[in-house]
Amino acid sequence: MMNILVLYAHPVETSFNAGLHKVIVERLTAARHAVDDCDLYAENFDPRLTRAERLGYHNDRGAGDPAAPYVERLLRAEALVLSFPVWNFGYPAILKGFFDRVFLPGVSFKLVNGKVQPSLHNIRKLAAVTTYGGSRLHAMLMGDPPRKLVKRVLRATVKPGASVSYLAHYSMNLSTDETRKRFTAKVAASMDAF
Repeated sequence: MMNILVLYAHPVETSFNAGLHKVIVERLTAARHAVDDCDLYAENFDPRLTRAERLGYHNDRGAGDPAAPYVERLLRAEALVLSFPVWNFGYPAILKGFFDRVFLPGVSFKLVNGKVQPSLHNIRKLAAVTTYGGSRLHAMLMGDPPRKLVKRVLRATVKPGASVSYLAHYSMNLSTDETRKRFTAKVAASMDAF
């Protein structure tokens, strides 16, 4: 059993992404993991990095910092599951803002002699569950930034050797009940084995 932080980023409660999020939380909970379900929209997370936060970016943060509760949740986690749609070949702004405001120096990395040293080593498992409107080929032609950010950048930030998976349903614009059911079953099986 692990402490798992689920970061969910979709504003519509009736969306396919909302259904995937529900499956993720239900399956992880059924597997007896301690799940911290962070629904960024429901929690009204403000993705904007303020002027004061940017000016103090490299300073130690205290309990009064607006991002402190989210930093604490991230540091308590032993695993991280991202649940989001890909919009405009990137993360939804609210999720990108979470990374900007919470993955701070001293949290996800340290600067040593001007060089970045990843330090989010409490995270030993990482998974992303996502949907794309377009095809895998179209995403690949555009460089598939979300996949690279998870499989390269986040992989480099978490514990070395951590398990990383990326589950994507491409071509949502052409999806059918059958393709969505198959993908949901794949997500359920992945969370059961998490």
